[in-house]
Amino acid sequence: MINAALISIDFGRGSFQAGFEELGALANSAGACPVLMLTGRRSSPNAAYFIGSGKLKELQCGIQDHNIKIVIFNHTLSPAQQRNLEYALERRVVDRTSLILDIFAQRARSYEGKLQVELAQLQYMSTRLVRAWTHLERQKGGIGLRGPGETQLETDRQLISKRIKILRSKLSKLKRQHGIQRRQRDRNCKLSVSLVGYTNAGKSTLFNALTKEKTYVANQLFATLDTTSRRLYLREANNVVISDTVGFIRDLPHQLVSAFRATLEETVHADLLLHVVDASSAVHVNQIQQVNDILCQIGAASVPQIIIFNKIDQKPELINQGNPIKRNDHGNIECIFLSARTGQGLNALYDVIAEKALSLQK
Repeated sequence: MINAALISIDFGRGSFQAGFEELGALANSAGACPVLMLTGRRSSPNAAYFIGSGKLKELQCGIQDHNIKIVIFNHTLSPAQQRNLEYALERRVVDRTSLILDIFAQRARSYEGKLQVELAQLQYMSTRLVRAWTHLERQKGGIGLRGPGETQLETDRQLISKRIKILRSKLSKLKRQHGIQRRQRDRNCKLSVSLVGYTNAGKSTLFNALTKEKTYVANQLFATLDTTSRRLYLREANNVVISDTVGFIRDLPHQLVSAFRATLEETVHADLLLHVVDASSAVHVNQIQQVNDILCQIGAASVPQIIIFNKIDQKPELINQGNPIKRNDHGNIECIFLSARTGQGLNALYDVIAEKALSLQK
């Protein structure tokens, strides 16, 4: 692992500490070892360096003292800010978007997942090509002033644009295949259930507990990228398909939301969403809102959902009177309390899914 400096500036928007802790988890997931953590307060970003001159000097000293190889910002940097910081620090500078893209690139396993990550990376890179060729650029055009940098820059843009078109075409073909599979499932009257939630909320653990599968599970952010679907056999209603999807996170890069739209289609067309929440998290209310915001972005806000408060083995006081199912005054299910790791409350979830499946068949 390489030594990294983590930078996060508080602009007074709330949940600052939770966001900074999340940055540390993201850095570890990417293979970096945070040895220097700098925070500060500002009303707005500095136009040139994002951080102020005093914080920049503090960072320069820290880089030398701790042998830091990479600097990671918990914010989205403009191409100019990223370029200026790399000149001033003489180190690789990565913003939050680039960090998440790198983690996705490491975790993608399926053919579709790799295509989606590559598309997101190219879309992000296309706005930052100027950084790679600054030493060759010419600020003025005209006869005798067109240098190799300008030619190379335009060549790179064309190559990226061409590759983006190819990737979109391949993903469009995969989307049509998913559509055919969904129509077949609809003809068989199968209830489609998707697990959604904040990253590391325990979706994959719950998926394995429900389906007896052995999909990859780890205590890290974005352990699962590729959607996995399995048939769930219930004695009362055996036509159920359940899908494990990629986890969400605050400020999820819009390139990823766009690139993973084919994968997220499974969520949009689901009959029921099981919104898995880490009940042990101190900011789980904020995480619920973050997930709902992304569901709105992809057009899944109208899909019925049930909140699943997971990891109650760490918060047993959440269950009222030992009943894992909470209903509203109309008898509709509001939320379920369970522990995917220990199996506590799992039978109640089976009953709820069967209840929904039977109502669909009527």
